[in-house]
Amino acid sequence: QVQLVESGGGLVQAGGSLRLPCSASGRFSSSAMGWFRQAPGKEREFVAATTRHGGRTLYADSVKGRFTISVDNAKNTVYLQMNSLKPEDTAVYSCAAGPLSTFSHVYLLWGQGTQVTISS
Repeated sequence: QVQLVESGGGLVQAGGSLRLPCSASGRFSSSAMGWFRQAPGKEREFVAATTRHGGRTLYADSVKGRFTISVDNAKNTVYLQMNSLKPEDTAVYSCAAGPLSTFSHVYLLWGQGTQVTISS
């Protein structure tokens, strides 16, 4: 069974950067991968998504110009490069595999998540 495993989370000061990798343990047929986040007391929200081939990407308005999603199919890994981090970016970040969408319910496979905390 394919599993998604995120890493790279941690505590960073505002203005700093983090890169979150999400690696898949085996072959899977999903056409896209996405990142979502959930802050305490808030609903899960879309962050970014990319097709695994073709280079189509989607970003939430709140992260445009600061975050970049990329995929390395040879490594079965999707990355979320996060720059100019803000305290409001603090959340558990989860990756998912499915069709390209901003809606979480269409993604069929999810990782466990990694905590990102931004201090002011």
